[in-house]
Amino acid sequence: MALLEFLLVIGMGGFVGLLVINNLNENKQKKRLDEAFYQLLENQNSQISLIQLAASARVEAQVAQQYLDAQVKIFSAILEVDDEGDTFYRFPRLRLPPSSMKEW
Repeated sequence: MALLEFLLVIGMGGFVGLLVINNLNENKQKKRLDEAFYQLLENQNSQISLIQLAASARVEAQVAQQYLDAQVKIFSAILEVDDEGDTFYRFPRLRLPPSSMKEW
């Protein structure tokens, strides 16, 4: 009986450890996505494609797509297609005050 309890405690500890690690990884991904998103807005004239975001943040395309979908809803971005057939989202223009430019 003690062995079963010991194994249960070890199993629960491992599960909690995995949850903590997963949460830390998600937080790191979110931070990388945030940084890449705002940097791309500034550098790409408020136009962002999925592949640009995924590559800049170094995350999987599905993760970048979920993030981008949320940003599209929040900022009311418009999906556009250029002359070459590439799709991108056009966000409202990013106009930062001169003092905040130093923070980027």
